Amino acid sequence: MNYQHAVLPPLLQGLIDLDQQHLLSLGLKGIEKESLRIAGDCKISQTPHPAGLGSALTHAYITTDYSEALMEFITPPFADIKQTLAYMHQIHQFVYPHLADEVLLATSMPCGIDGDLSIPIAEYGKSNIAKMKHVYRKGLWHRYGRTMQAIAGIHFNYSISEELWPLLHQISETESTLEDYISSAYFGLIRNFQRQGWLILYLFGASPVICKSFFSSRPQLMQEFEEFDKNNLYHPYATSLRMSDIGYKSKNQANLKINYNSLDGYVESLSSAINTPYPEYEKIGVKVDGDYRQLNANILQIENEFYSTMRPKQIAKSGEKPTLALKRRGVLYVEMRSLDLNLFNPIGIEESTARFIEAFLLSCLLHDSPRQGSEEFQINNSNQLLVANQGRKPGLKLNKNGKAISLHDWAYSILSAMQPICAILDQGTIDNPYQMALHQQMAVVANTALTPSARILACMRNNQQEFGCFATDTSVLHKQLFLSQPLDKLNQQRFQDMAVASLRKQAHIEANDNLSFDDFLTRYFNQA
Repeated sequence: MNYQHAVLPPLLQGLIDLDQQHLLSLGLKGIEKESLRIAGDCKISQTPHPAGLGSALTHAYITTDYSEALMEFITPPFADIKQTLAYMHQIHQFVYPHLADEVLLATSMPCGIDGDLSIPIAEYGKSNIAKMKHVYRKGLWHRYGRTMQAIAGIHFNYSISEELWPLLHQISETESTLEDYISSAYFGLIRNFQRQGWLILYLFGASPVICKSFFSSRPQLMQEFEEFDKNNLYHPYATSLRMSDIGYKSKNQANLKINYNSLDGYVESLSSAINTPYPEYEKIGVKVDGDYRQLNANILQIENEFYSTMRPKQIAKSGEKPTLALKRRGVLYVEMRSLDLNLFNPIGIEESTARFIEAFLLSCLLHDSPRQGSEEFQINNSNQLLVANQGRKPGLKLNKNGKAISLHDWAYSILSAMQPICAILDQGTIDNPYQMALHQQMAVVANTALTPSARILACMRNNQQEFGCFATDTSVLHKQLFLSQPLDKLNQQRFQDMAVASLRKQAHIEANDNLSFDDFLTRYFNQA
């Protein structure tokens, strides 16, 4: 593609005029992947986080999410996505020999649930910060149930190259400081992602079906679905039921009006939710008979409870609230949270997917991003839910700026706008991987049978396999692959050293706690 003859957004055209467009490729990419440990009986593991992997509290790259059985793997950020994916592969190679007869479930939607209490809440040790993490998860249990928290996904972390920001600041001709401009630009990226992020669900959604066991604690929700077979429910045209509104009993989050028009507005609106009591949660109680049921009885216990498809992020210092980290030092990167696990890939994500997402996020950054009103906020959410539940429905219409548009027409428009960016990212390569990734997704828009969601349903039908069996059989194949590819001695030793160091760090934290848990929480929430 000769992008020089395309109509380009001013920021991109400005970079080309300065001959600095190559800086677009230097952004950092990191990946977080969640996976449930499934025991040999095909049920969710009841065993503790394997000690040989280190401390889930302090290990930078191997930890747990909601459940003791819900592992979370985190890569450092790299400019070369191949390095990011290679690191994720190495984590799997290190972890699998520690799992005995267990497998890492390759799908986002869980199976093997034997009632809500079969999902063990994560434990992090005896320190105050460990207790806070555990009590927060207890609060999620009392508010939403444990089952919803067992859903797994991929988070894609992305930051713009530091060398690029001064040039974008110069091209934009804004009077704001560079630091303020960076945060403002990231929020522009987020707003555009909220407008167009439904495309990620269509292209990569891989959770069209749910085991009936998922509804064991809330059987009334089963009425909203059709029966795929005797053990599974689905929507015939669903793409990502993980990203639908299934499972949340409380509607308080749906009514939250979080401001994405500025950093100050975001911090203020999110902080308000954390400090506003919620009657339904007050009924649960906070500390009952000496036992904490939740951190507080407010709309949100802490920032992480607010579910969003993308979060602005700043690295928080020890004990620092995320909102304060953002307020003090601005946005450092964004975390895209709407990607399902790809069960057809052993690490849950294809290289072509990662390249497409990088180009997509750059497109969101470089194109104009108007401020968002409350009406548009509702439209964006409605589009996302529609694609999650019915994204492959023939002739599906979405709402774009108050007007109906076919999903296919809007998708082609978004992909077309990405072409110049992919061409730039491919400069200096032989095989044009970004343009290849884009063309691959154009084919998926043209043919819904190529979507991961359609492929999963087709495999289940062709093999006459229920979801749980298909998921676990695929997971076993992935395990066999990693066990057949042991880590080299150097990387094996490196991960072992990290595990030992993390256990020492946890012990040091526990030995140096000098506050009661009550005082610790008071000090944490009183930060200003």
